[in-house]
Amino acid sequence: MEGAGDDSGVPLAKWRSDFSRAFQYYLDRSTPHTMHRWLGTLAVAMIYILRVYYLQGFYVVSYGLGIYILNLLIGFLSPKDDPELEALDGASLPTKGSDEFKPFIRRLPEFKFWYAITKAFVVAFLLTFFSVLDVPVFWPILLCYWIVLFVLTMKRQILHMIKYKYVPFNIGKQRYTGKKSTATSSKAAD
Repeated sequence: MEGAGDDSGVPLAKWRSDFSRAFQYYLDRSTPHTMHRWLGTLAVAMIYILRVYYLQGFYVVSYGLGIYILNLLIGFLSPKDDPELEALDGASLPTKGSDEFKPFIRRLPEFKFWYAITKAFVVAFLLTFFSVLDVPVFWPILLCYWIVLFVLTMKRQILHMIKYKYVPFNIGKQRYTGKKSTATSSKAAD
């Protein structure tokens, strides 16, 4: 009797293990393709937005999704080692030219940021199939509240960036391409 119950769980566990392994394989293969990943997420987001627009509902689910994405964005824009907390310990990001250089490391890396946002849109899309979650609300109030929350949060984050002099983006930073080939430099000399 005990053995019969164990046999029914083995194929399910094997299928789950195989699915998990295959999913992780494709997730790992997608890592270097940043643009394609974000375009896929944009497509998933557009499908979700069209569904909410078509149904004219699920605004509370959308509001929760917006708050979650805002939380992820703060993690993406914040340094791994917060200078405000390190100031209490004595170690912090360099603020003068003579200080030791420390590269900007995100609290939430880009890949995890992308994965969490994509997963959030998929979960929110699935939640739109449960009518119990379609709570009747006046959506313009939720939208205004989210915009105020976004502006206040971004203002605080930008002031933090200015105070501790860090930029979480690669815009304007020097890139090194490596050595020029000797054939190119010899032709230029001729």
